[in-house]
Amino acid sequence: MDNYRLRNAILNATSKNAALVIKNANIVNVFTGTIEHGDVAVRDGIILGIGDYAGREEIDAHGAFLCPGLIDGHVHIESSMAHPSRFAECVLKQGTTTVIADPHEIANACGTDGIQYMLDQTEWLPLSVFFMIPSCVPCTSFETSGAKLVASDMEPFLSQKRVIGLGEVMDYVAVVTGDGEMLDKLKLFERRPIDGHAPLLFGDELNAYCIAGPKTDHECSEYGEFLEKLRRGMRLHLRLGSACRGVEEIMRHIAEDKLPTRRMLFCTDDKHLGDIEREGHINYILRRAVANGIHPIEAVQMATINAAETYGLQRYGAIAPGYRADMVLFDNLKDFNVQMVFSNGIRFEHHPDTLLKRDPRIYNSVHLAPRKPGCLDLPVKGEMPVINLTPGELLTNLSFETVPEKDGKFAPTPELLKAAVFERHMSSGRVGVGILKGMRLENGAIASTVGHDSHNLIVVGDNDEDMLAAVDALEACSGGFVVVSQGKILSQLPLPIAGLMSDLPLSKIIERQEELLAAFRTIGEYADGDPFVTLSFIALPVIPHVRITDMGVFNVSKMEFIQ
Repeated sequence: MDNYRLRNAILNATSKNAALVIKNANIVNVFTGTIEHGDVAVRDGIILGIGDYAGREEIDAHGAFLCPGLIDGHVHIESSMAHPSRFAECVLKQGTTTVIADPHEIANACGTDGIQYMLDQTEWLPLSVFFMIPSCVPCTSFETSGAKLVASDMEPFLSQKRVIGLGEVMDYVAVVTGDGEMLDKLKLFERRPIDGHAPLLFGDELNAYCIAGPKTDHECSEYGEFLEKLRRGMRLHLRLGSACRGVEEIMRHIAEDKLPTRRMLFCTDDKHLGDIEREGHINYILRRAVANGIHPIEAVQMATINAAETYGLQRYGAIAPGYRADMVLFDNLKDFNVQMVFSNGIRFEHHPDTLLKRDPRIYNSVHLAPRKPGCLDLPVKGEMPVINLTPGELLTNLSFETVPEKDGKFAPTPELLKAAVFERHMSSGRVGVGILKGMRLENGAIASTVGHDSHNLIVVGDNDEDMLAAVDALEACSGGFVVVSQGKILSQLPLPIAGLMSDLPLSKIIERQEELLAAFRTIGEYADGDPFVTLSFIALPVIPHVRITDMGVFNVSKMEFIQ
């Protein structure tokens, strides 16, 4: 806050000169863990005080619960598949007024141009967007990304006011082995927040990881892991996105063991617009936390002040004098149904669509080589490695199985699918081919250029013809999602912004997402969430236990290729 605004806030507070007063509210105090009844006065986007006020505009809360605006502690806006302005409209309606964004999706596709694009496109939004600079582009050396970022590439972003720290450090192997390039990045951000990403890391390796600098983690899949990381001083995100649902078990243990929650916060990480519209955003995690036994006010703290303190956001995360007037009015502290949202003291009702300028560096990112005959062939040699999907989780398991074959090559079935990753940044022609179990497809294929984190083109199907038709379709529209059956496109969502995001209006994106799911259901079955979200993570070689990249099937536990 500059001196002019600070002086005005001081003078207006003492004179009770409020522009907006929210009257008769039950105000959640995140400092004392109590509820106060009273009025909240606001002027110039700043909270002047709590008490008995009159203002030029008055809104009667009628005893509803006024909470600080919700904060998503770790999100990839690109994973919503929408331009940031569309994403902002969607989450603001759910009470989220601030997000900590990690643009590593677009950075893997477009490098520093992608990061600057996200900064530029979020500058004037009613949603507060702070950025963590991606630490792992690419996330490992076991796949091909569209760029490589080293510490010198990141340094110019430190002067930008909304850049607050270093994004999730996924290459934990590089960290615990003291890799020089990784240590340079950690050193550059040593006085700022550093996000972690350390699934199933325990013991001495976890100790080494903490020493290196990461202070948060959002990848806990079991309570024992969560507890050990909490004991080692980490701040932990409870994540509920479109694919990750296992955290509810951890929530129940937190409540049963009465763990202190002030070092816990909420995040969505990756959540599609349709799921946000249907379920909610951070307010959905609030709802699930309370349903699993966490005290409502503690849950509100986790959704607000805990996140603000974790990331050093001064004057965010509370309803108190001098704080930014980001607030949300809920009907109750169980269902967290949103009645009103205020961002910077302005009631949010609708964010009008803006005219989006097409940046050729961002809009032309799919560069595939011509497909060679037999590029999807997978020779069978004894028992073959199979990627097994885990219900409700991003984790996969590895098995070796006798698989059907024809002429010495793997012959997919509806239950035992072929998966392939096409390198799409450098036109190298490289294709990794493997076997996937846990999703059913018959006479068809699904494909996407959203393939965390390097975002090559990933396709899954039960026949090569439909798989190649899906690849052709995505090349023609500069990336996106597609469902193909018997050579015909059943549904398609073009994502021309880096092959990751759509520039369509919010309603159109959600409509297309629903059409994709409906088309999938005509040829496939997947009981455990959104099949397209699951598809997008099959190529991420930093989440145990087995993945597939453009270089082949990869054993994450051993950090080596299987074939």
